[in-house]
Amino acid sequence: MANIEHLAKLKQGAVSWMDWLDSHQRPNIDLTNANLRGVNLSTAYLVKASLAGSDLTDTCLAQANLTGANLMGAKLVDADLQQANLTGVNLQSACLINADFYQANLICSDLRLVSGKETNFSQANLIGSSIRQAKLAQSNFSQAQLNRANLSESDLVKASFDRADLSGANFFETELQSASFSQANLYRVKAIAAHLSHSYFLGSNLVEASLVGCDLRWSNLSYANLQGADLQQARLRGANLTRANLRGANLTGADLRGANLQNANLRQANLTEADIEDTIFHKAMLTETVMPDRARLN
Repeated sequence: MANIEHLAKLKQGAVSWMDWLDSHQRPNIDLTNANLRGVNLSTAYLVKASLAGSDLTDTCLAQANLTGANLMGAKLVDADLQQANLTGVNLQSACLINADFYQANLICSDLRLVSGKETNFSQANLIGSSIRQAKLAQSNFSQAQLNRANLSESDLVKASFDRADLSGANFFETELQSASFSQANLYRVKAIAAHLSHSYFLGSNLVEASLVGCDLRWSNLSYANLQGADLQQARLRGANLTRANLRGANLTGADLRGANLQNANLRQANLTEADIEDTIFHKAMLTETVMPDRARLN
C-alpha cells in the first residue's frame, strides 16, 4: 500500500512535493496502489518511485521525471505523459488506453504485456525497449525512435509507424495487419512470420530486412527499398511492388501470385521455386535474376 504521507504531499501539487522531498533528503517514494486519478503531477519528481498498481486515470504527468519508476499494472487511461522522462521504467501489464506519450523518453523501458488502444507514442524515444506481447492496436508510433526495440508477438493491428526509425527492431510473429509504415526506416528489421497483410510501406527502407515467412498479401510496397532483403517463403500474393528495389533480394519459395512488380528492380534477385502465376513483371529489371524453372513472364 502507498505511504499515506507521500500520497498526501503529492496531492498538494508538484511544487509542494519537491519542497517536501528536498527537506526529507528524497526518500524512497512509495505510491503503490495509490489513487491519483485526475491529479496534476506535471514536472513532478518521481525517480524510482513505486507506482505499481496505482490508478493514474486522467492524471497529468507531462514533463515529469519517472526515471526507473515501477508502474507495473498501473492504470494510465487517458493519462498525459507528454515529454515525460520514463527511462528504464517498468510498465509491464499497465493499461495505456488513450494515454499520451508524445515526445516521451522511454529508452530501455519495459512495456511487456501492456494493454491499450489508440495510445499515442508519436515522436517518443523507445530505443531498446521491450514491447513484447503487448496489445496496442490502432496506436500511433509515427516518427518514434524504436531502434532495436522488441515488439514480437504483439497485437499492433492498424498501428501507424509512418516515418518511424525501426532499424534492428524485432516483429517476430507480430500482428500488424493494415499497419502503416510509410517512409519508415526498417533497416535490418526482423519480421519473421509477422502478419502484415494489407499494410502500407510506401517509400520505406527495408534494406537487408529479414521477412522470412512473412504475410504481406495485398500490401503496398511501391517505391520501397528491399535491397538484400530475405523474403524466403514470404506470402506476397496481390502485393503492390511497383518501382520497388529488390536488388539481391532472396525470394526463394515466395508466393508472388498476382503481385505487381512493374518497373521493379530485381537485379540479382533469387526467385527459385517462387510462385509467379499472374505476376506482373512489365518493365521490371531482371538482369542476373534467378527465375523459377519454366517461368513465363507477364
